[in-house]
Amino acid sequence: QVQLVESGGGLVQAGGSLRLSCTASGRTFSSYAMGWFRQAPGKEREFVAAVSWSGGRTYYADSMKGRFTISRDGLKKTIYLEMNSLKPDDTAAYYCAAAPDGHGTYFSGTYYRTITSYEYWGQGTQVTVSS
Repeated sequence: QVQLVESGGGLVQAGGSLRLSCTASGRTFSSYAMGWFRQAPGKEREFVAAVSWSGGRTYYADSMKGRFTISRDGLKKTIYLEMNSLKPDDTAAYYCAAAPDGHGTYFSGTYYRTITSYEYWGQGTQVTVSS
């Protein structure tokens, strides 16, 4: 089992920045790729960004490239999502998730972008961007 707890959401004006955090507990953090997804009211949950088990590979949804940065700290068992130039369309609940990964494995980018690859999910943190 892996428990994930997100934090850092809030209300920000358009053009502003936020940093989300997700701290994991339970099984070996390095055995999992970590991802961020988001879900706006009335919409499906969508991929935002992911980072491989080692932190060596990162993946982003096209609309977030250049604005969002994902990173992980193995010692703190924490991942981060730095969000800049926020837009009202970024308003959503943001979820962190864990997908099996690890030394000796290699998955395509599609694996990290696919919601069904992720076995464990946090409760989410709300991000609201005002215009």
